[in-house]
Amino acid sequence: MQEILLILFPGKRPKKSLASKMFSAELKKAALKFLKSIVDKDLLKRIGNKIDELEKNPYPHDIERVEGYKDTKVFRVRIGDYRILYFVDYAANKVYVEKIDKRGRVYKKR
Repeated sequence: MQEILLILFPGKRPKKSLASKMFSAELKKAALKFLKSIVDKDLLKRIGNKIDELEKNPYPHDIERVEGYKDTKVFRVRIGDYRILYFVDYAANKVYVEKIDKRGRVYKKR
């Protein structure tokens, strides 16, 4: 996630070492598109912090399983009115962020 913040905010340096994390986050196209469209820097920071937390612990206490995905177990985590949909791949040690959007739009399939 720190790499994404560096792309969006050039000149900013990551504060923490990335080597200490158990998983790494990978953003899918829809999630990256949403992050690039965010104007509110506070919201972007909150989302970045939550993704960093998912890299350390992919199953925090405030997650819920999302129904409607047949192949993988997709979970959601809340950030105010926004939701992050993600799934975990233990073989690759990655957390794949599927979608990020407002609550009313994130669950709609396209």
